[in-house]
Amino acid sequence: MKEVLKNYSGILFLLLGITVGSIIGVVAPQIVEYIKPLGDIFLNLLFVSVVPLVFFAVSNSISSLEQQSKFGKIIFAMAFTFLLFILIAAIFTIGMVYLFPVSSISGSSEIIAEAAKEENWGDRIVSFFTVGEFTELFSRKNMLALLIFAFLTGFAARKSGENGKPFRLFIASGYEVMKELLLMIMKIAPIGLGAYFAYQVATLGPQLFGFYAKPLGLYYISGIIYFFVFFSLYAFIADRKNGIKNFWTNAILPTLTALSTCSSFATMPTNLVAASKIGIPSSIANLVIPIGTTLHKNGSSMSSIIKIYVAFQIIGRDFFEPSNLLLALGITVFVSIVAGGIPNGGYIGEMLMISVYQLPQEAIPAVIIIGTLVDPLATVLNAVGDIVAAMFVNRFVKV
Repeated sequence: MKEVLKNYSGILFLLLGITVGSIIGVVAPQIVEYIKPLGDIFLNLLFVSVVPLVFFAVSNSISSLEQQSKFGKIIFAMAFTFLLFILIAAIFTIGMVYLFPVSSISGSSEIIAEAAKEENWGDRIVSFFTVGEFTELFSRKNMLALLIFAFLTGFAARKSGENGKPFRLFIASGYEVMKELLLMIMKIAPIGLGAYFAYQVATLGPQLFGFYAKPLGLYYISGIIYFFVFFSLYAFIADRKNGIKNFWTNAILPTLTALSTCSSFATMPTNLVAASKIGIPSSIANLVIPIGTTLHKNGSSMSSIIKIYVAFQIIGRDFFEPSNLLLALGITVFVSIVAGGIPNGGYIGEMLMISVYQLPQEAIPAVIIIGTLVDPLATVLNAVGDIVAAMFVNRFVKV
């Protein structure tokens, strides 16, 4: 019994913190603004620690791989896995909206100014891959640029041979130090996530009713089915029964973190810890999970389909016309992979959807509201999906 309590004490304390936070959010929402700073402090500590962890993890993984062919196999298997999972999530959601159609929905008359902002696409492409100052690399708003820089640094460290050995040791040491720092920060997770969960319940809960109840209900039901059924299937393919057992044993903490913070980025440390406990080699986990945090989004894939479907319901067009479905899949892949590396990428996906289908602007507020309200479950699917993706890659790449 003592061993069980020792192994699960972290999760039990986290569940306690989230439970207390939820109760506060329901029965005493007026005090939420006073305890929310505790959650903000925790998230800020997490964010500033995760950024250097991503750099050290990715560059160390590349610089420490002995064979170039192994790296190529990992990258190919990772890209194939990301695309496969995203398309499966999208096709499954299309099936759900076909089997359980939603009646027409009224869009909001208010136009959300932030979503209407336009930016030169040339500038956006440049900012997609690079930043203008070295210090800007270490911002969570520029994750794709940081990943590219970490890749190049890892390659350079490998090519430098014996002269680069001290630097490779520095990268490896930095990775170990940042892991320990994050484990220290996670000690206060029950307080921080409990405070943030109180805020989520107090502010988001009342909005789950009204015009958007039916599409939201469809998303949450579909998402929960996908979470349990498809993630179990992927884990089974990765390592049979042991895969299912190891995944669900170690996915609890990342799931709670994602649900509380609505941030795949904040969930990354717990994902890395879970991957280590599952037995995924660090050379795979330290590539798949940081890159997947930016470019692999099952939840966003499902929400993209729901938003397109709702937009078609608003204007009375047939979503299930073959050409519309093919376009929906293309937009979904873009939103889930490409736009994931861009700040406010969800808004870009929505603007692309409106443009491709030539939908009226009245559809914009509705899809943005839905995107906001499905965010908790979408984050869980996005973040926890990276663990099962790493398991899947490990199944086909022997390091």
